[in-house]
Amino acid sequence: MEAVARLKNVPTSPRKMRLVAGLVRGKSVNKALGLLKFEANSGAARIEKLLLSALANWQQKNEDSRIEDANLFIKEIFVDEGKMLKRLRPAPQGRGYRIRKRSNHVTLVIDSMTEEQFEQQQSKKSKKANK
Repeated sequence: MEAVARLKNVPTSPRKMRLVAGLVRGKSVNKALGLLKFEANSGAARIEKLLLSALANWQQKNEDSRIEDANLFIKEIFVDEGKMLKRLRPAPQGRGYRIRKRSNHVTLVIDSMTEEQFEQQQSKKSKKANK
């Protein structure tokens, strides 16, 4: 069963946030938390907090099962553009340059892997390691 968490109106440009989202897309939750903990990018802390929120949502839906046994992974993560604040900066000769202060919305979906999917992923990893 999947769980969704959304983060809206983050005052960071979507381009910067998509870099961090690409790091964790498709990874297991434990590995993603480890990556985000030590990532220097400013969006990493926000996505880490969002991932913890998605974990809490999953736990709320599945009270009878444990997080450690569920083989949770990030099924989907995407970043959409939010509102853009437009400001003017004074420029030479009476002109004004536009400043666009961008924001974004992040949506994160986590899901649990079945045993078959987990074994297939482990076999793919071992094949890559042997090459």
